[in-house]
Amino acid sequence: MVPYSFSELLAAAAEGGRQLEEEGVLSLAVPLAVPAQGAGPDPLTLLSALGAGHRFRFLWDGAPGLCLAACGSANSLELSGPRRFELAQRFSSLCLSRLVTVPQVCLPMARPRVLLAFSFFDSPLQEGTGVAGVQAVLPRWQLSRQGRHCWLRLQRPLGGGVTARSVAEELWEEARRLEHLTDPSEVGARWERSPDIAQRSSWETGYRLAVQRALALVESGELRKLVVAVRQQLQLDRQLDPLVLLQQLRRHQPGSCRFLWQQGPGDALIGASPERLLAVRRGQLRSDALAGTAPWGPLADQLSRSSKDRHEHALVVEAITDVLAAAGLSPRWPRQPRLVRHGQLAHLQTPITAAIGAHQPLSIAAALHPTPAVAGLPRREAMAWLRSLEVFERGHYAAPIGWIDSAGDAELRVAIRSGRLRGDQLELTAGAGLVKGSEPERELQEVALKLGVLQQQLSLPLTPSTNAPW
Repeated sequence: MVPYSFSELLAAAAEGGRQLEEEGVLSLAVPLAVPAQGAGPDPLTLLSALGAGHRFRFLWDGAPGLCLAACGSANSLELSGPRRFELAQRFSSLCLSRLVTVPQVCLPMARPRVLLAFSFFDSPLQEGTGVAGVQAVLPRWQLSRQGRHCWLRLQRPLGGGVTARSVAEELWEEARRLEHLTDPSEVGARWERSPDIAQRSSWETGYRLAVQRALALVESGELRKLVVAVRQQLQLDRQLDPLVLLQQLRRHQPGSCRFLWQQGPGDALIGASPERLLAVRRGQLRSDALAGTAPWGPLADQLSRSSKDRHEHALVVEAITDVLAAAGLSPRWPRQPRLVRHGQLAHLQTPITAAIGAHQPLSIAAALHPTPAVAGLPRREAMAWLRSLEVFERGHYAAPIGWIDSAGDAELRVAIRSGRLRGDQLELTAGAGLVKGSEPERELQEVALKLGVLQQQLSLPLTPSTNAPW
């Protein structure tokens, strides 16, 4: 039964409460009214109004596909170490299996989800610094939209004065409130002008030195590929709301999946990832090999004819298919990569599919991460060299971010085309793959292109302002 009326919701909640016997987490969901004209509630716009006073915020903006906003925490996990994928899978499975959900059957987009953000390495270099190996959250509020369907879900542990009836009342009141927030300007963050960049860190000299060392490793045969990244620090002229930047990414990067992971005020991971580590839908797995970059336009066609880019791409396809085959799956993929556009950049892409069988999504993700598109080959040796050559902690950069739902469906994107916003400071990270035949100046140009395109997509100026008060 779908609770379309308050009395139906109360009755369903009461039955759920009896199943919990005063312990556990109750998960209630109701559909939001969608007007006959217009797109209806937008999770990106409504996230700032969803709930009240919650530190954790999450956005998964695959519009026109699934768009999901969430905040608050009903349960969470944070840990580091080599077993992080295994323990995150166990946490997700236990969390979702122990929920009492109302309604029990709903549209796939409205299912309860555990939200996941991994770091690139399984642990920070120094204990107590950097980000944890994995953060997993069962959110309190979840607002989902796909097509013309929109659902609001509330998840609360019962006890301590929280009853099934009070959860139903809270959900119903919030749903009606959100339905009446029809003017995006009432709830969405805004600015009157684009921010200025007061200062910008230099990265070119250090990157040239790292590239020279990496190419020596590749030419000697010690490595087949290495992806060296750089980090650029931008000092902005004022603090920004990350939702404003995500609105810009939606406008300029429509083919990618925009994301937000925010553990507290003033510190947010944002991005628009074109790279799918894996997606699982009804038992079918898909992973995308994505390697080779050029500006969209006349030069894009050269990717398909470039022996260096084709070789780099083939290494990624080989690594992903070998991992899936080693897990006992039967991967399938087209013989030739296709040229895809993501905003102002073009990439070579090969979709790889397989039936997942009895495997858990995060066990496959553990075997896939990191692909040669963001690390190198052989993997273990490449990871060790990245620790040596990169002078910063990668953190969430190039690591999996996404969700797993109560039916076992999942999606994880690779957190590239991303930045970390801390008040009025923005960190941007980008890298390029080095293989035999790579030219240092061309790799430097590729990294500069990626950083510049991301700044443009965020509506940030490419040069510091002479009028900035710094």
